[in-house]
Amino acid sequence: MIPYTVNIKLAARTLTGTLNLQNKTAVDWGWQGLIAQGCHSSILIIDPKTSQTIQVLEKHKANVVKVKWSRENYYHNVSSPYCLRLASGDASGKIIVWDVVSGTAHCEIQEHSKPIQDLEWLWNQDASRDLLLAIHPPNYIVLWNGDTGTKLWKKSYAENILSFSFDPFDPSNMALLTSEGIVFITDFTHSKPPGSAGKKVYIASPHASPAHTKPVPAAAPAPTGAKKALNKVKVLIINEKPTAEAVTLNDCLQLSYLPSKRNHMLLLYPREILILDLELSQTVGVVAIERSGVPFIQVIPCAQRDALYCLHENGCITLRVCRSTTTLEEPNCTSVHELVYDLRSQCDAIRVTKTVRPYRMVVCPVNENNAALMVSDGRAMLWELKAHTAKAAANPSSGLSPLYSPVSFCGAPLGPNQKRIQDLSLNSMIGQTLIPGEAPPLSSNQQEVQLKFLLTGLLSGLPLPPFAIRMCPPLTTKNINHYQPLLAVGTSNGSVLVYNLTSGLLHKELSVHSCEVRGIEWVSLTSFLSFATSSPNNMGLVRNELQHVDLPTGRCFAFRGERGNDEPPIEMIKVSHLKQYLVVVFRDKPLELWDIRTGTLLREMAKNFPAVTALEWSPSHNLKSLKKKQMAAREAMARQTVSDAEQSSVESSVISLLQDAESKSETSQAISAREHFVFTDTDGQVYHITVEGNTVKDGARIPPDGSMGSIACIAWKGDTLVLGDVDGNLNFWDLKARLSRGIPTHRGWVKKIRFAPGKGNQKLLVMYTDGAEVWDTKEVQMVSSMRIGRNVNYRILDIDWCTSDKVVLASDDGCIRVLEMAMKSASYRMDEQDLTDPVWCPYLLVPRAALTLKAFLLLQPWSGTFTMDITQVDMKSVLLDPVLSLLQRCLLVSRLFGDESDLHFWTVASHYLQAFAQARQLSVLSAEGQTQSDATQPPPQNHLDICHDVLCESSYFQKFQLDRVHLQEVKRSSYEHTKKCADQLLLLGQTDRAVQLLLETSADNSSYYCDSLKACLVTTITSSGPSQSTIKLVATNMIANGKLAEGVQLLCLIDKAADACRYLQTYGEWNRAAWLAKVRLSPAESSDVLKRWAEHLCSPQVNHKSKAILVLLSLGCFYKVGEMLHGMRQFDRAALFIEACLKYGVMEAAFLEYARLLRSLGLREGAALWASRAGSAGEQLMEELFQGEGGIDAI
Repeated sequence: MIPYTVNIKLAARTLTGTLNLQNKTAVDWGWQGLIAQGCHSSILIIDPKTSQTIQVLEKHKANVVKVKWSRENYYHNVSSPYCLRLASGDASGKIIVWDVVSGTAHCEIQEHSKPIQDLEWLWNQDASRDLLLAIHPPNYIVLWNGDTGTKLWKKSYAENILSFSFDPFDPSNMALLTSEGIVFITDFTHSKPPGSAGKKVYIASPHASPAHTKPVPAAAPAPTGAKKALNKVKVLIINEKPTAEAVTLNDCLQLSYLPSKRNHMLLLYPREILILDLELSQTVGVVAIERSGVPFIQVIPCAQRDALYCLHENGCITLRVCRSTTTLEEPNCTSVHELVYDLRSQCDAIRVTKTVRPYRMVVCPVNENNAALMVSDGRAMLWELKAHTAKAAANPSSGLSPLYSPVSFCGAPLGPNQKRIQDLSLNSMIGQTLIPGEAPPLSSNQQEVQLKFLLTGLLSGLPLPPFAIRMCPPLTTKNINHYQPLLAVGTSNGSVLVYNLTSGLLHKELSVHSCEVRGIEWVSLTSFLSFATSSPNNMGLVRNELQHVDLPTGRCFAFRGERGNDEPPIEMIKVSHLKQYLVVVFRDKPLELWDIRTGTLLREMAKNFPAVTALEWSPSHNLKSLKKKQMAAREAMARQTVSDAEQSSVESSVISLLQDAESKSETSQAISAREHFVFTDTDGQVYHITVEGNTVKDGARIPPDGSMGSIACIAWKGDTLVLGDVDGNLNFWDLKARLSRGIPTHRGWVKKIRFAPGKGNQKLLVMYTDGAEVWDTKEVQMVSSMRIGRNVNYRILDIDWCTSDKVVLASDDGCIRVLEMAMKSASYRMDEQDLTDPVWCPYLLVPRAALTLKAFLLLQPWSGTFTMDITQVDMKSVLLDPVLSLLQRCLLVSRLFGDESDLHFWTVASHYLQAFAQARQLSVLSAEGQTQSDATQPPPQNHLDICHDVLCESSYFQKFQLDRVHLQEVKRSSYEHTKKCADQLLLLGQTDRAVQLLLETSADNSSYYCDSLKACLVTTITSSGPSQSTIKLVATNMIANGKLAEGVQLLCLIDKAADACRYLQTYGEWNRAAWLAKVRLSPAESSDVLKRWAEHLCSPQVNHKSKAILVLLSLGCFYKVGEMLHGMRQFDRAALFIEACLKYGVMEAAFLEYARLLRSLGLREGAALWASRAGSAGEQLMEELFQGEGGIDAI
């Protein structure tokens, strides 16, 4: 008969602990909604909503130093599905691209053997989403194909590169932070390495200047405040280095572009954050910390609002939001004009010690209202930003301008009784920052809000090693109903952690001892004994602590009573198989034998008792035969009692019940079965001792085996006894056949040996100083082996079996691993996981299921029988809300899915669909009843956020640019800066101010004459024909001879900005042309320029159709967008978009034009059909059609 073993299914997993210093920067929060974090050579995948570790990836041999989720900025369908893809780089220079759901490595990349400095997936082109850019120290940038692992190109630079940052608005711009300064690259493409070495910028250190949070006193002239912020960043000639005192760039902790507004960059120093305007290469804002404040470690700039998440050295996360540049309350205010970031919220700090310090913070990229803090002890603290309606009275004292909640939800104005999620994302919590000259919107339902951080989740890791681990007694048919696979972990600080291995979560943490726990033995499924020894005194004596712990109640008492002070240390404790007896072995003192059930000492051995080197209880006992005897005796007694007394049947049944109960209680208490144990002394002699009740008998002695050294450990199961010695020999005894067989493993000291649980399972786990092995004792051969340096890079501290086929290993990298018997470190499949809380992550689904779910959420006819369970309750009620429009639903679902490209598309689409629909209604209502053209500008009450740059409305964009030039003007410090400001002002049409700046040029400047003439020219330009044609001719010649910027300026002076844009586009300055069109041209002209740009973006050499679609949306070319989406095979997006267009009536313009075309062709009936579909504007055409008909009849 095959031996039957019950096996509870436990997934292989890793319980992780404290982080290594090299893991400091290895954390990333992806669009997929999950956090990846490096822990030694493993990578944890954390679900922040439920605070669970849902995967641990193991394949790296060195510490992980960088992790990066792939971006989701592409259209998702069955062939390019939602998938969890992660790149990780380690300290040995290896990069692995993972398929996270299956836990397998998709490809492995190795270039050099130094730690990877930085990683980034390229997201801003449509050609491929597999491109991965990496910095290989000291100075190489390599572009890899992350799908195949092939190298596309490699480029080296003169200095050591520390990190890089891409310009979120222009994929060809990137900045490298090097050991000496910043290198700006303007010709980055994925097809070939950058041609130039980039423009080097050296930075003078800011820390010499005092902190300047307070504006200067009113008496001082305005520029002095700006002067303080000057000399911060200097652009020097490329080859010239500043003096040694000036360069302390090592201070610069971080460099990143601001995703909320174009051409701005942030530099982080320990005590200040500098905001630079890159057009001017000048500091335009400083966030400084007072002398007593806590320094910064890291800053994450937000995209949805101009706000900064800052992490400080005490683990406090602060949120700073940019204030409107001019305060409306004090129009006569002469305060310094600079970007001011007000502290709006902060979370609690952590207790920082030598071993506990904050490492990194990550912010959710989809919603930007959740932050996670990674602490060096393995904790992950999950903070959520909440908006609370504020009381107006609380505000004046703080001196901050109030923040308002936006009046729209998911891009559409809120309906009167519409449900909403205020804390959905940062831009649904606080409204836009005002631009000077703009009145705050006085809307009745706009509320003032205050922001607060709320701790919504906490993950804690294992404490520092060493560990002592012990698995609870195995699963049997008797305990199957209430069995929990619990692992007890004794730690160096005296506490015992109990983990449930089904979920991998901490079940209980018990503070049991005052010193390091040396060993644990379970005495039942819910209680254990643990022992700890203090450090020895000068006599070599210690304080021994042996505690009995009851898990359900947490009750814990000293098992040996008052004993334990000033005695030799306990070496080991061993509990007998029936959990009746306990042997306590000391180093230089005879062993003690205890009865566990009564807690009494049965025997303290005599002084001449041999020293014990190894000990093990025998699995054989006489409990079954004892029980049989006792039951037979009970039955005889019961029969006799019944025959004696002649009683009614009722009474006799009561008696028999009582007797049964009595006999049961006696069998459970009184039976003391006989058990044996064996031990070896220093000579290798094996002793056999029998314990029954309180009698202890000495049995046979077996002389030492000559081939074995000093015995270090013994294991006994069934008829097999195994001995291990300090020289690495294993001796297998078959007690039935009376055979012994010695095998030298050549692995050194055998530290521990343990048999696997389960009837007939003769597998043996052996621990050495350099690893572990699994042996099959039936065949006497090795099954699997692991050795430090060969297949793992950690040392094993303790071992045990957790089921009949899985082992659990504690290692010195602070992790505890549950592994298959083969002991190969392997990640587990996520779908095999047994999670305690359900996880919302569409990326875990198979591709078709994820897309089905998305379609279901978007298109379901939302009846009351909505059954699908979405974990966020508030989300469910909002999705069920019948008032939620199609556009809002599309936006909400793209947020739920973390779909970057969907989110960009629907944000822009919903804004402009509503804007053009509104404008159309206004034009219909107006007396003229004109038809809507592409040129209609939407009313300015609700703008697209400035983070969309040239996609914003022209009026809003112009205001923003004027404000920016005003700020640059205040900040300028050199002639170069003044010249740049004057040029910008001329392009913006601010001629008077430009003339003032031109006249500021000092007489000893070489450009003095030129600037004076230019000032005269600007002031005297008249719109007379000859002067215009002359200037146009000069401008054209300038452009032809390579002076593009100067020629464009002259054309702008004579209001020929449309020509200027055309020239800029001809010379490939597409972004500049779009900027100029937005700030100078009429809607119709700028529309032409931007349409040309969209065509250029669609061209095969650029291939950025997704950007072209956004540009066309901002122009109201909805028909063209629908066609393009269909042409790109994005059918679901196209269908939903056209449906939304029809709902908002903006397609009617196309119907009307078509009707006119048919009318001009003489197809009157066709024209009437399309005119009838074109709404109120079509009615007019219908009248014209039928009037004409009447006229014809009259003739």
